[in-house]
Amino acid sequence: MSYQPEKELALKIVRQAAKLCQRVQQTQGRQAVQKADTSPVTVADFGAQAILCQGLMESFPNDPVIGEEDATLLQKPGLEGVRQQIIEQVQQSIPTATPDNVIDWINWGNGNVAPRYWTLDPIDGTKGFIRGDQYAVALALVEAGEVKLGVLACPAFPREDGNKGVIFLAIRGQGAVEIPLEGGTSQKIQVDPSAHFEQLYRIESVESVHSDRQVQTAIDQRLGLTYAAKQMDSLAKYGAIARGDAHLYTRVPLPQFEGKKENIWDHAAGVIMVEEAGGKVTDLEGKPLDFSVGAKLSNNHGVLATNGSIHSQVLAAIKQEK
Repeated sequence: MSYQPEKELALKIVRQAAKLCQRVQQTQGRQAVQKADTSPVTVADFGAQAILCQGLMESFPNDPVIGEEDATLLQKPGLEGVRQQIIEQVQQSIPTATPDNVIDWINWGNGNVAPRYWTLDPIDGTKGFIRGDQYAVALALVEAGEVKLGVLACPAFPREDGNKGVIFLAIRGQGAVEIPLEGGTSQKIQVDPSAHFEQLYRIESVESVHSDRQVQTAIDQRLGLTYAAKQMDSLAKYGAIARGDAHLYTRVPLPQFEGKKENIWDHAAGVIMVEEAGGKVTDLEGKPLDFSVGAKLSNNHGVLATNGSIHSQVLAAIKQEK
């Protein structure tokens, strides 16, 4: 399949959502509300999810959508002002939107896994967004448990022309490309296939709780990595590997989170980006990530993304550290 209609819609709504995020940063600062799990969520998270879901609902009404956010939080006392800000931001992008529309669109992301579905993260790397660092608007189409299309809008991602703002796009069997956020010519991207570990870069989350750094350091030493790990928030890390800026990304659960499983929206769009750029993504046991079971990667343990050339060696090093 060419996935042309899906591609056109995905690019359009992800770009719209990224513009809303940039507008919120510039006009309202980066104030956050705390969710039940203590993670932050902003006006931009909710507004971007509303825009993404509205587009999917209109163009592909039979496809379920699994998104990170839920509008239930916005019904809490004291959040009327936040709710109003979200509505106003969405109305700037979709002038016909009513307050009820906006809430319904956000909650359209409460779907379930099906043979074909979409998964999205309106802002992956909310803490990066709040700090003014890297974040990504992520959208992926999954069929029969395999990601078929992925789009990542990374407004703070550096470009070769010295400006910032990139959209990464990948379609199964068609490769991966990079497009300026504001539009323009797409450029094919590929991983750097080098296998000389002393010349390679590992990339990791800024947040230390996302992975066991003690184990990662031991793996680095075993592999002979000499450079300090690059740090970056969000799914933009997958874009960095796909473009050849980094070569290796491991997500090793901390002992206290050993039973915790990864969210599908935190990885889906990035997985296809790396794979279509020539790299490889599995869990820490070498199994493909299984997107067929629910909102969590319940059949997988951790994540490993590489340029492909070094994948088996890294898996072997991980096995030795267990």
